[in-house]
Amino acid sequence: MNVISPMIADRHPFLTGKPKRLFIDGKWVEAVSGKTFETHNPSTGDVLASVAEGDSADIDRAVAAARRAFNGPWRKFKPYARQALLLKLADLIEAHLDELATLDTLDMGAPIARTGGSRQRVLGLLRYYAGQATSIHGETIENSLPGEYVSYTLKEPLGVVGAIIPWNSPLISSVWKIGPVLATGCTVVLKPAEEASLSPLRLAELCQEAGIPPGVVNVVTGYGETAGSALTRHLDVDKVAFTGSHVTGQKIIQASAGNLKRLSLELGGKSPDVVFADADLDAAVPGAAMAVFANSGQICSAGTRLFVEQKIYEEFTARVADFSRTLRVGNSMDSETQIGPLVSSEQLDRVTGYLSLGQQEGARALSGGAQLTEGDMAKGFFVPPTVFADVKDDMRIAQEEIFGPVISAIPFTDFDEVIERANKTTFGLGSGVWTRDLSRAHRMAARISAGSVWINCYQAMDPAVPFGGYKMSGYGRESGKQHVDEYLNVKSVWIKTA
Repeated sequence: MNVISPMIADRHPFLTGKPKRLFIDGKWVEAVSGKTFETHNPSTGDVLASVAEGDSADIDRAVAAARRAFNGPWRKFKPYARQALLLKLADLIEAHLDELATLDTLDMGAPIARTGGSRQRVLGLLRYYAGQATSIHGETIENSLPGEYVSYTLKEPLGVVGAIIPWNSPLISSVWKIGPVLATGCTVVLKPAEEASLSPLRLAELCQEAGIPPGVVNVVTGYGETAGSALTRHLDVDKVAFTGSHVTGQKIIQASAGNLKRLSLELGGKSPDVVFADADLDAAVPGAAMAVFANSGQICSAGTRLFVEQKIYEEFTARVADFSRTLRVGNSMDSETQIGPLVSSEQLDRVTGYLSLGQQEGARALSGGAQLTEGDMAKGFFVPPTVFADVKDDMRIAQEEIFGPVISAIPFTDFDEVIERANKTTFGLGSGVWTRDLSRAHRMAARISAGSVWINCYQAMDPAVPFGGYKMSGYGRESGKQHVDEYLNVKSVWIKTA
């Protein structure tokens, strides 16, 4: 096994010493309760580190620090100064990206080849937001009132943001939340997922090194039902930016009612990926497979409902199954691993439960279908890439988000039918279309109810292009100028000049 060295768990400098503490008001502090929890390497089950277990008392401290910073010196930072801080942070992350990628791999199990390849994504986001920092402006508006009036708008930072991120991509998710905060002049309390808190904490150290003032970025680790819940309910939080399940998203909407805080919610998905018979199958087979199997299926917009035109259904599903068997599953620190473990034993139980359920419902496993327990994988949380055929639309594996490397392959016969069936879901995050017919591609893009439509590709992402969902996949957008607008208030100003 070609395991990357020396960045292994027992030598990684960030994992030595005392339990990891909270980052509040520019200082590293223990949780008020003194409690900690353990985080584990999902490839081996070994304990990586102990982490402070923050709760409502710590959220109170962090929100107070964020408010002081927002009302204090940070408010006087000009756009150029905020841009400079973002660029400095990007430079520091670039210098430490191998370390940050290793922390993500050790903590949540994504293969090192994947996390190590995140350079363009992470740095592109921060440098894009740096550009946006100096592009925020209102507008003058010609009004129709009788008399002499001048009217214009100002755009102002919302205030204190509570940001809650998932475990499936901790570094990118942290940057995706912190970037627009710094660009707009807001402040933030970041609550990482308890399964993967290490890279967000290391990122906080780099924020400090970059010269970001105390209280502007705070990181409180802990559990969703305590720290996360306290953050969403807090009456001095002006906005919550959340990425996670739709069930938690619904709870956040309810919790936000206390002060009608602004929300942006990037929630789950059960995305359709539609393959027509005229598609370039040599491209569509690996494309459709990795639309699900990347990151062990732990991607909210994964194309898990694979609709295949009937005339090529048997051939195409067999080829996807054959492709799945070529993927190397193993320890995420092995540079040749393509599919790592699931993040936790709880997620393993969830996914293997769906594997059993799919077969009970009558689906046929063309590949995978059961937990891997051989050799070194016996201690980790490994599930092989799985392709289910003979799937019906009403099966639970075709309707519910599994968040694992599981494809539900469904045949279809014509355009109108597949549009209706593709849209017959409570979600609407991502979607894919594979066809050589340009007219059909445009018609599909217009009629699919989803925030993103990828044609002859899947999961293409860019900092300038907005990403977000329809229906139960949430609302609000991340990336693009629309993302920056999510963190701004618009104020109208009237002046009677005569």
